Amino acid sequence: MDTIENNLKYFMGKHEEIYHAYENYGQLMHEIGGPLDEKTRWLLKVAISTACQYKYALRTHIIKAIKTGCTREEIEHAIMLVAPTAGFPKTMEGILILREEMGEVHQGGPH
Repeated sequence: MDTIENNLKYFMGKHEEIYHAYENYGQLMHEIGGPLDEKTRWLLKVAISTACQYKYALRTHIIKAIKTGCTREEIEHAIMLVAPTAGFPKTMEGILILREEMGEVHQGGPH
């Protein structure tokens, strides 16, 4: 189990009610918060995580986007759209994380 998972387990154990309220809010916002289809919602989350440089969230959102039918090209496009607003370095980091998740490179360098 990695550090992030351990920290989440700690938080859930110590602040269970708050965690469940947060999870419920996220689920409601994702499912009934508006008219966007599921693929679009996950692509937006990929772009937001890229712009904010939330590496762990980006990895999770890439995996969930793929599970909902997003193609690698759609995910990469969402990441590339970040550059004009949030900066090219954030986009490049996002592309690297996508490539790692797709098995194209190992963390820390190419195969």
